[in-house]
Amino acid sequence: MGDPKYPRRVWRKPKRPLNYELKMEELKTIGTFGLRSKRELWKAHTELSRVRHQARSLLALGQEVREEKEPILMKSLARIGLVSGDASLDDVLNLTPNDLLSRRLQTMVTKKLGFRTPYQARQAVIHGHIMIGDRRVNIPSYTVTVEEEDIIHFSPESKIPQILEKAKEEPVVKTATEESEVGETPAETATAAKTSEKDESSSTE
Repeated sequence: MGDPKYPRRVWRKPKRPLNYELKMEELKTIGTFGLRSKRELWKAHTELSRVRHQARSLLALGQEVREEKEPILMKSLARIGLVSGDASLDDVLNLTPNDLLSRRLQTMVTKKLGFRTPYQARQAVIHGHIMIGDRRVNIPSYTVTVEEEDIIHFSPESKIPQILEKAKEEPVVKTATEESEVGETPAETATAAKTSEKDESSSTE
């Protein structure tokens, strides 16, 4: 059972944590879903491994036992939107960590409430600006069920919707990279300005 002060870890590190391709893939996933650290990604991998283990165990059982236990697993996964209602155990084995991360409240808020980045959505959730129905949920990793998708909204006292509307109305400021793609680069503009100044001084003389 263990000491209650030190609960059992719910995640496992990858077998090759220093693999370059694995590290790049992890960093990309962390940025895409706005995760706080690799630990949250490892939790998703561990949870997905547990679900896959259940599916493989059911495939090894007899037909009668499988018909009895398989609907329980499929119903629980369909409830949180990981599989469709008519999915099979093969669909469960084909699930990826991204499928599980896309059901997080943080990801749902980013898509449905118009945040620019998942990190903005995470901050809004943590500070209590997001509600699911009549409940205020401040856990970014909360798994949203299919029934809860359409009842995610801002809390009545939140001012974030007005801030987001103002941000949409503000003009987009182009960066130096975007300017270089459209026309001259800042370096070319400075060179042209210096050339014009030299031409003016020579004409004055």
